[in-house]
Amino acid sequence: MQLAVIQEKVLTIRGFKVMLDFDLAELYGVETKVLKQSVRRNLDRFPDDFMFELTKEEYQSLRSQIVTLEIGRGNYSKYLPFAFTEQGVAMLSSVLKSKKAMEVNIAIMRAFVMIRQHYLDSEELKIRIEKLENEMHVKFEDIHQALKYLLDSPQSDRNQIGF
Repeated sequence: MQLAVIQEKVLTIRGFKVMLDFDLAELYGVETKVLKQSVRRNLDRFPDDFMFELTKEEYQSLRSQIVTLEIGRGNYSKYLPFAFTEQGVAMLSSVLKSKKAMEVNIAIMRAFVMIRQHYLDSEELKIRIEKLENEMHVKFEDIHQALKYLLDSPQSDRNQIGF
């Protein structure tokens, strides 16, 4: 499974990096209904920092920001989507016990690690450049603009959803 495909499905909602239930169901090769039923049967495994249900306002805002939320991606569900944090996705492997679920979970965990590492690498580079600028008494504006672009979330031009 390509990590880029997974990374595209990671969103920032309420300050958390999350994946929505219908995207996860698609990756796992199950119906969203089946995934949600499995989660509801095991709600004690999913505290608020692992999974939460979007509000109507959050979902409407998300739909207006992401044009790709079309039929098949939760657009016509009468239920609001669940958003799973990295820990929630990991917990799904204990609820969905198929071999495919295990393989998908491994790929998703790798994608979350890559996103986190990208941010840390960019932040470290920013600190090193600032140190160099202080030593040389020079300002590298082009580099700062590029780093700002890298450090900003890919969804930084969107309104934040949630609190």
